[in-house]
Amino acid sequence: MRYLANVILFVMSFGLTPSVAQESALDEALPQVNYPGSEAKRVKPPTPGAKKRIMVQITERYPAFPPPPVDYVQPTSVNPDDFRQVEPNAPKPVEGTRYGWYWRFISPEIAASRPGRMQEAIAALYAAPEGQEISGPRLQTIQNYVNAYGSDILRATVGTRVSPALVMAVISVESAGVPTAVSHKGAQGLMQLMPATARRFGVKDARNPAENIRGGVAYLDFLMELFDRDPILVLAAYNAGEGAVQRSGGVPRYAETRDYVPKVLAAWDVARGLCLTRPELATDGCVFRR
Repeated sequence: MRYLANVILFVMSFGLTPSVAQESALDEALPQVNYPGSEAKRVKPPTPGAKKRIMVQITERYPAFPPPPVDYVQPTSVNPDDFRQVEPNAPKPVEGTRYGWYWRFISPEIAASRPGRMQEAIAALYAAPEGQEISGPRLQTIQNYVNAYGSDILRATVGTRVSPALVMAVISVESAGVPTAVSHKGAQGLMQLMPATARRFGVKDARNPAENIRGGVAYLDFLMELFDRDPILVLAAYNAGEGAVQRSGGVPRYAETRDYVPKVLAAWDVARGLCLTRPELATDGCVFRR
């Protein structure tokens, strides 16, 4: 075969083209490979007067299985190394907090408030000291919540400033997806509404998932407007009350609240991985993968 190919190349070097016989010989010398589905099929022409025509339909092939959702949390475009250097005037951690280090990188003060600092807040999670990392929920756990409550969340967030992914994160931390959960302080349901908050936003049965979600979203939407969409202050107020945030001039120095905010942010970073379009802000829309 190599000899025949060399002969043809020699002939072509003089400006000549190989003859039909040469091409036929070369075809016979080369190995024949048949690919599945490429076999030639003979189709007979229709008989004279026949009305049916030959129709050729090409069926589009799809993968046997759709690609699974990504099962990991992707860091944001903000470099976590930017948060390694602690400001000289950073406040000391509140006694009793597990994640007090977080507030050395993210200011709890209202004066530092601004709508777009979600990326910084997420990037700071990756600056945790060794052994003090904030673990978010498993992706499959959030997927289970989506399967159970995703439709209710999407309905409740339409026309609001609240991302469905943020609601999912709050549910994860507040109740672990248990609609009948009751705290020792009396908070009830998926989003752990206090009785006064439930009445305030028209929730009659806090243990009803759809009602509870509607009330929780309404409260978050109210806080988004009150605190100019700053995710840090909104989450702090959801946990401690807007009055406590206003009186403290920022995130109150409550150990529970100081740990609550970064835990919800870690859950948000997981939950948004289930959105068809990954949200960047706590106000961005989200359609969940099913």
